[in-house]
Amino acid sequence: MASPDTLLNTLVSSGDQAITLDGAMISRLTEVAGDLAVNLAIALVILVVTVFVSRWAASATRRGLSRIRGFRHDPTVLSFAVQVVRVVVLLIGFIAVLQRLGVQTTSIIAVLGAASLAVGLALQGTLSNVAAGVMLLILRPYRVGDLVSIGGNVGKVQRLDLFFTQLSDANNVKIVAPNGKVFGDFILNLSGQKTRRMELKIGVGHRSDLHAAKTALMEAATMQDLVLADPSPWVGVTNLLPGSVEMTLAAWTKSEDYWQARADVMQAAKEGLERAGIEMVASAPLPVPVPVDAARPQSISGGKGLRRRSNPRSASFETRRDDDPNEA
Repeated sequence: MASPDTLLNTLVSSGDQAITLDGAMISRLTEVAGDLAVNLAIALVILVVTVFVSRWAASATRRGLSRIRGFRHDPTVLSFAVQVVRVVVLLIGFIAVLQRLGVQTTSIIAVLGAASLAVGLALQGTLSNVAAGVMLLILRPYRVGDLVSIGGNVGKVQRLDLFFTQLSDANNVKIVAPNGKVFGDFILNLSGQKTRRMELKIGVGHRSDLHAAKTALMEAATMQDLVLADPSPWVGVTNLLPGSVEMTLAAWTKSEDYWQARADVMQAAKEGLERAGIEMVASAPLPVPVPVDAARPQSISGGKGLRRRSNPRSASFETRRDDDPNEA
């Protein structure tokens, strides 16, 4: 049997070992917590620096491209390039933050590579918008400030982003169109040319003096300051309708003056025709009445005893004898 001194020494030794183990564990936890706090602080600093660097890089890109003659007056390229640079810098900073927190960059690349197909299928619409935005930037069907018609919506281009094209219509309504739909649809650049032609179709009565009408319409166009003298305006008879004679007035103007010039010419044309005593008539064709007999189905020669099909959707006839016993 062990003596009391031996038991006491054993208990003291066990206590010392437990205290040593607890101290090592506490020291290790303190070291891990300190490293984590340092990594979090450094990661936060990297994140903040990344945000400021992205803004600085975007501003530097804008200033650098502004010095290039081809991009100086092209805000489309400037806004698009600035966004691309900002996204790239933020992505690099985000990877640096993850690496500082202990996430291996190689594992991130491996995960992204393995999930690229799934991400591509899930975000194919978004990625197609990015690809369409790049193609719009390369092909340049329109630029910021142009008046365009996309999908039936007419507006001035405000900006071209990675995913969307932003328009503003005449009522200052904001229109946001995905680049994929814009690139896949018809694009009418109404201000893509320096000049634009207006075409007004005006109907006059059959008994009207066509020479006087032509003179009045020509004066209505030539007297306007916004109408260009070269090419000169043109007036002529373009259609003979049952209720009117259609005359067409064509004139050229600058693209930015189109709508005001069109309104001025239209007003001057109406006033000029009224002064000349010429009545304006709707140029739409009148409906031609259909004879009643022509609307009825014609009988078939030699078709005694033939009946129409009972089905109202059928326009043909079927040969079936009448059930009338008195029929000769």
